Amino acid sequence: MTALGTGFTRSRCWLRAHPLALDAALALGVLVTIVIGSFADPHGGPNGPTFGTRTPGLRSIVLMVLGSAALVFRRRRPMAVLAFTGVVTVAELVAGDPPAPVVSAVIALYTVASRTDRPTTWRVGLLTMTGLTAAAMCFGSGPWYSQENLGIFAWTGIGATAGDAVRSRRAFVDAIRERAERAERTREEEARRRVAEERLRIARDLHDVVAHHIALVNVQAGVAAHVMDKRPDQAKEALAHVREASRSALNELRATVGLLRQSGDPEAPTEPAPGLGVLDQLLDTFRHAGLPVEVARPDKEVAAPLPAAVDLAAYRIIQEALTNVQKHAGAHAKAEVSVVRVGSSAEVTVIDNGGGTESAGDVSEGGGHGLLGMRERVSALGGTLTTGPRYGGGFRVHAILPFKARTGDNTGESTVENTVETA
Repeated sequence: MTALGTGFTRSRCWLRAHPLALDAALALGVLVTIVIGSFADPHGGPNGPTFGTRTPGLRSIVLMVLGSAALVFRRRRPMAVLAFTGVVTVAELVAGDPPAPVVSAVIALYTVASRTDRPTTWRVGLLTMTGLTAAAMCFGSGPWYSQENLGIFAWTGIGATAGDAVRSRRAFVDAIRERAERAERTREEEARRRVAEERLRIARDLHDVVAHHIALVNVQAGVAAHVMDKRPDQAKEALAHVREASRSALNELRATVGLLRQSGDPEAPTEPAPGLGVLDQLLDTFRHAGLPVEVARPDKEVAAPLPAAVDLAAYRIIQEALTNVQKHAGAHAKAEVSVVRVGSSAEVTVIDNGGGTESAGDVSEGGGHGLLGMRERVSALGGTLTTGPRYGGGFRVHAILPFKARTGDNTGESTVENTVETA
């Protein structure tokens, strides 16, 4: 059974690859069928049709051959083949004795119906059925109400109906295949989009980590170099801060780059992403670097946890904003950080009183990637980011991070809950 099925599948594939050979075989089979049928007399005896009581003439044989041979080209010129076989059938009905079968015309009508639309099938089918049936009734050897004439009407109708059904099924299968291919393309595009988003997120994390810690290392190294000769104790303290900042940078880089590991790779990162829970440690690094930082919170407020995505975004925004203050706000600048929860969103604000003009340029004019990274983080959560100089000096970074858009957090507290404590 397996070998038989394999042979049938191969033969079917070969015939699909060579449609002209299939049509030639079909034309030969039709010719043999109608020639044999022309020798039968349907009313030859009381028990049914008889053979050998009549013989088709030469003209009838020629018309049969022409009608069958035209089926070889039925796929290339379906309308022309239908018209030709229809004319041949009418000619044989008029001049033939015995009356000719309409197999060639029926097959040609089936081909037209299976390769055109339904309105065309209706028009062509009705015209063919009417024309052939009328010719048989008017020029046939039997009475107009004979069974042979009704058979011509029925067979042409069956050919048109079968062709339309095949066309409908083919269109249905093509639609299913197209939907499957479109779904596959959609899955591939979604996978590529997620990969791109993940790469962008990792790039933002790397930028935040490197910019923050390297800035601190640079400041502390400059302090150590400046006081190395006169105040060695302060130089040692600065170098200790450099070592601590570099260690923290390496740890965060290891955790971030570890996200690129495969699932089976050793030493996969297990530490959670940083958030406001370790905000005090972040602010201490800036204080050690010489930047006074204060945390504003209403008295007697109870800290409330934020969704993970919002928590990480708030931490990175504060880190990047304070790094810009450290680099551009001036030697005597001070910074203030505020993170409050208002309803279903968190508001992050970082302000400074620095007099440096480079801070505004770096943030507002796109001098670096800090603002771009902050905007991407806020946009990913469906929030808004506002940056600009403050009246009277300094700079202000304000971000609104909603919860519901990405996290599905339905909490809707109307009270203001601060998420950080005073350092």
